Amino acid sequence: MAMKYQQLVNVKTGQRIFFKRTASDTAGEILEMEANYPPFSIEPPVHYHPYQNENFTVLSGEMHIRINGIVRAYGTGSSINIKPGIRHSMWNSSQEEAVVNWKVWPAMNTESFFENMTDLVNASKTNRSGLPPKLPVMRLLSTYHKTIRLDRPPFWIFAILIFLLKPVFAFYKK
Repeated sequence: MAMKYQQLVNVKTGQRIFFKRTASDTAGEILEMEANYPPFSIEPPVHYHPYQNENFTVLSGEMHIRINGIVRAYGTGSSINIKPGIRHSMWNSSQEEAVVNWKVWPAMNTESFFENMTDLVNASKTNRSGLPPKLPVMRLLSTYHKTIRLDRPPFWIFAILIFLLKPVFAFYKK
């Protein structure tokens, strides 16, 4: 369970997430984090949140954000609101670390997703880009399908795959 002031460190990408306000602090209303992106971080998979809003405020540095296929750079002081269902990804393409205040509401189980993803990475159960193999990703996304979904494959295809793989997940450990 995530706690206020807890920090997650991704040893492969160098990204750090610091929980400022957790779901338990806000009765599930909001999760507030501060995220540090190292220089030249890689773009994560395009994804969306079916039921959550996000707000990013760049505290220092510069972030690139892909929203519905369009990439824009956002500098210090910029704020970006992303509504549920909007496909996006964000990364730092600059030479300096970028720091972002990141709010997600409702909080749902986002903290747990980040903790589990960081655990996989830090246990060396991922590729060089920090992504787990397909089966662990499918299991993780199955668990958190109300919180986060990948842009591809379409969710209906993903739902069929999850249904077919459910017996496999019962025997598969992180």
